[in-house]
Amino acid sequence: MNVFIVGVGLIGGSLALDIRKEFDNAVIYGIDRNEDHLEEALSLEIIDKKATYEDLAIADIVVVSIPVDVSLIVIPEILNHIPDNCLVLDVGSTKELVCDTIADHPKRRNFLATHPIAGTEFSGPQAALTDLYRGKTNIICEVEKTAFKLQEKALEIFSKLGMRIRYMDPKSHDKHIAYVSHLSHISSFMLGKTVIEKEKNERDIFDMAGSGFASTVRLAKSSPAMWTPIFKQNKNNVIETLDEYIQNLQNFKTLLEQDNFSEIYSEMENTNHIKQILNGIQEVKLP
Repeated sequence: MNVFIVGVGLIGGSLALDIRKEFDNAVIYGIDRNEDHLEEALSLEIIDKKATYEDLAIADIVVVSIPVDVSLIVIPEILNHIPDNCLVLDVGSTKELVCDTIADHPKRRNFLATHPIAGTEFSGPQAALTDLYRGKTNIICEVEKTAFKLQEKALEIFSKLGMRIRYMDPKSHDKHIAYVSHLSHISSFMLGKTVIEKEKNERDIFDMAGSGFASTVRLAKSSPAMWTPIFKQNKNNVIETLDEYIQNLQNFKTLLEQDNFSEIYSEMENTNHIKQILNGIQEVKLP
């Protein structure tokens, strides 16, 4: 099985490691415009060989794991090079625009739009992890537009990697992910920005930063090259979530100004319910 990873960073590299572990016959090829990443992926044994788009004629599976703006250009080109029985997986964080972009491509049925909900704040081949996807949810969009035999191939891979599957239309995916992922990253970046700006005048501020601060700003270490195109593609949904978030922050500020601490207590107590929601998600068992 010839597997091509386009973009050998955290997401693509972790998929490569797990596919290699679960499929003895897999030969992993790497395509990346960063030559240093390819050399590093080779040395870490994430990939077996370096490749180019011309080599896609022998591909059985292509995983596209690159910034979402570049994907809009690269995926149609990949589809032009693959054989008829090849499966192309996109694992980006936005789905509506990429699905629209390749809607009329002659090899649309070779393409499956997916979004594994997994990752860390780190990037590059050295960030790749084995078992990153085990127990994680994988959103699949427009599955009915992918050839059935290629759907089966994809589901076999996802099953062996230990993923849970959810089906969703691209528009709904982008709206929901704006709340649970994109807004989280913006919050982390802006909290980090606020503290860094304050630290310029108060050098001791980071001496007081504990684990709560570190966990809250963890996502601020994420790659701007990856996240700026995501915010651009999902701009309308992100603005909607920001409007609601800013309103909640403003309401909290008003309660403080009014010394209404009983209402602040009530707001926090009601929000504590999220513990039950998240615990319920974590306790879901794989079939």
